Amino acid sequence: MTGSVLSRLALNRALLERQLLLRRATLGVAAAVEHLVGLQAQVVNPPYIGLWTRLEAFERALLTRSMEERQVVRAALMRSTLHLFSADDFLRFRSTLQPALTKGLNSFHGRNIRGMEVERIVEAGRAALAATPQSFSALHPLLLQLEPDRLKDALDYTVRTYLPLVQVFPAGSWKKGGSPAYALTEQYLGRAVDAETAVGALFRRYLAAFGPASVMDFQTWSGMSKLSEAVEPLRGELRMFRDEQRVELFDLPDAPLPAGDIPAPVRFLPEYDNLLIGHADRTRILSDVYRNKVFLTAGRVRSVILVDGFVRGAWKSDLQKGTAILTIEPFESLSSGQQDALAQEGERLLRFIEDGAKAFEVRFAPVA
Repeated sequence: MTGSVLSRLALNRALLERQLLLRRATLGVAAAVEHLVGLQAQVVNPPYIGLWTRLEAFERALLTRSMEERQVVRAALMRSTLHLFSADDFLRFRSTLQPALTKGLNSFHGRNIRGMEVERIVEAGRAALAATPQSFSALHPLLLQLEPDRLKDALDYTVRTYLPLVQVFPAGSWKKGGSPAYALTEQYLGRAVDAETAVGALFRRYLAAFGPASVMDFQTWSGMSKLSEAVEPLRGELRMFRDEQRVELFDLPDAPLPAGDIPAPVRFLPEYDNLLIGHADRTRILSDVYRNKVFLTAGRVRSVILVDGFVRGAWKSDLQKGTAILTIEPFESLSSGQQDALAQEGERLLRFIEDGAKAFEVRFAPVA
C-alpha cells in the first residue's frame, strides 16, 4: 500500500473544491458541465439548481440556451441514467460508457430481452430516427410489429442502449418533461461519436471532479465494472493516497487538496446531485447515519443541505397562493448562525426557482 493517509475531512474539502462548492465559479455553462463530467438529469429541473449553487450569476436561460445551441445535450450515459453532458464529452465518451448502458439494460430487462433479435430492433430504430427525430411513443408501433410480445420499456431500452441518441431540445430544459423526441447523434450534432474507448481519459476526468478516489468509486459513478486493469497503467502517472480505512485512492498530480479546516459555506443541492452518488464510500459527504434519510425507495435521492461541508438535512420547495415556501428538514440541531446562513441562501434559491412568486418564506421543520 502506498501514499499518505487522507482524513475524511480532507477528502470532504477536496471534493467540495472540485465540485465548485467551496466558492462559486465563473465558468461558462458548457465548461462547468464538462468540468463536472455531466449532471444527472432524469428529472429536468435539478441540473439548473445544481449549476445555480455552483456558478456565479447563473440564470436559467444560460443552460437553456446551451441546450438549444447544442453545446449541452441530454442522453443516457453513466449507470444508464439520463445526464446532461457537453456535446464534446458526449461524443468523446459515449463509446467508453457503452458497458454501463449494456449493464443497465441487462439489469432492468434481462428476462424481457432474452431471445430478442436485438440487431433487427436496433436497425429498425436507426432507420426510423434517421427519417425524423421522434419519441419512443411514436416508435412503439414499429418496434412492436417486430417483437409483439415484448414490453415497450424493454424495446425502448434496447434501442437507446445500442444507438447513440440524444434528446431534441426543448426536452430536458426547465419544466419541459413529457415524452421527448430522440435524434441520432451524428444528425443532431453533425458529428459521430468517437469509435475508440477512452477509460483512462474518463478516469482522469473523474478524478478532476471527484478525486481522490478508488477504483470502486470510479466503478460506482460510471456504472461499469472490472476497471482495475484499465486503471493500472496510469498508476505511475498519478498520486496515490489511502483513506482512513486504508483503501487505495488515486489522484491527479496537480489536483487541489485544500486544508481540512478551510471554511465551507452552506449549500443547497438538488435531487440526484452528482455529489451524493459519485463514490462507493459516500462518508466523505454523507454520514451513514443519515443515508436512509437521503436515499429513499425507488431510486429517489432527496434534495439536501450542506452545513460545514456535510449533509445535515433535506429541503423542498412549494408554491402556495403566490408564496414560495422552502422547508428545511434538519437531521440534527443547527446553531443560530447556521440557520441564519441557510435562511439567507434558501431565500436566494427560492427567488431562482419561483421568480414569479409574490412572497418568499424559509421554514425550518423540527429535527427529523
